[in-house]
Amino acid sequence: MSHNPNASTDVDKWDRGLTEHVVALTRPIVKRYFRSEVRGLDNIPPGPALVVGNHSGGLTTFDLPVFAVDYYDKYGYDRPLYSLGFDTIFAGPAGDFLRRTGVIRATGENAAEALAAGAVVLVYPGGDFDVYRPTLRENTIDFDGRTGYITTALEANVPIVPAVSIGGQESQFFVSRGRWLVRALRLTKLERKLFRTDILPITIGFPFGLSVVAPVNMPLPTKIVTELLPPIDIAKFADAEDIKRLDAHVRGVMQKGLKALAAQRHFPVVG
Repeated sequence: MSHNPNASTDVDKWDRGLTEHVVALTRPIVKRYFRSEVRGLDNIPPGPALVVGNHSGGLTTFDLPVFAVDYYDKYGYDRPLYSLGFDTIFAGPAGDFLRRTGVIRATGENAAEALAAGAVVLVYPGGDFDVYRPTLRENTIDFDGRTGYITTALEANVPIVPAVSIGGQESQFFVSRGRWLVRALRLTKLERKLFRTDILPITIGFPFGLSVVAPVNMPLPTKIVTELLPPIDIAKFADAEDIKRLDAHVRGVMQKGLKALAAQRHFPVVG
């Protein structure tokens, strides 16, 4: 992810007042409806860091709000949190709102500028592939071979803080990513062009039951727990330029952490 220092970025658009307002409105949703917990925030070191998480919950994911509420409660608003998002979510008037609350386009320029400013940057490398993983595989870390986050951390010389989350994939029943359906309908090229994805997720939930992308079901009040693990100083690795091996190491640490979280969970949804 090389970057051009003269390129236009989204980082300077962060609005502290609007972010405080949004977090205040979000807090009762994540704390009462999802009974959210974020553990291990002390594992975020001083200075810049790249927090790498698994992504859950489909189109109605609450990963970022769950994390942001507890992050700002602990660190306050003098230390902005930025989250990298795909271009498609910035279409229309929502784009300005997202940038003002710290959600920035997932580009090398944006990530580099935020980290250079000493910020904490949150990224979900698995993106749509991860967020729509089948519920029966909810405790599997799989980024679909995406390693850009490793390059970002190496170029910025910042530690990676793994963050594992459980519960979001129980907000409805995720049956399949639907890649086979895309192939069967021969939609792959068109869908990739329009939406930058090659999935047609199949889910079952409330109140519409079976859904293929739409209609969007309401998420169940599942308990969501996120845990931050000790930071990984990738600069200490002798083979730091071996991106695939570093990625495998990070995912291995996350898989172990997610397995430990799953062992503490007694019942689906209830927690």
